[in-house]
Amino acid sequence: MTKTLFKKYRNVYDFANADISELENDIKPAGFFRNKAKNIIACCKLLISEYGGKVPDNMDDLLKLPGVGRKTANVILSNAFGKDAIAVDTHVFRVSNRLGLADSKDVLKTEYQLMDNIPKELWSKAHHWLIYHGRNICTSRKPKCEICPLAPYCKYLW
Repeated sequence: MTKTLFKKYRNVYDFANADISELENDIKPAGFFRNKAKNIIACCKLLISEYGGKVPDNMDDLLKLPGVGRKTANVILSNAFGKDAIAVDTHVFRVSNRLGLADSKDVLKTEYQLMDNIPKELWSKAHHWLIYHGRNICTSRKPKCEICPLAPYCKYLW
């Protein structure tokens, strides 16, 4: 989907000026397409008016963009700007709490606990490690504890 999407919309100006119905149709496979299309257009308009068409490289400004929350902001900081950041998605949340890297039912508290418990220079890598582990071994419904190399440390088994 992104391959054809980025052929059609080549830059922030193309997205900002997109017809909302057409953009909704273009991103429909991603789910929640109506809200996403509205946020994409609004976000790109704000990027143009406030940031010269460039994506900001700090949390405060990223959080001002429509449709951008902490998880997305952390992904952008880490992947686009090479900054140390840890994004907490469902996999990171589940696995980090099962392993005792965090102990919270709140995503923001989990993020801060991970920042306290993982060396800063490993935050971005840890994010990917936890996602990989959550998708392949520590799945939500039926974790594969019998093959998990982290099982001896896992609170899920206690």
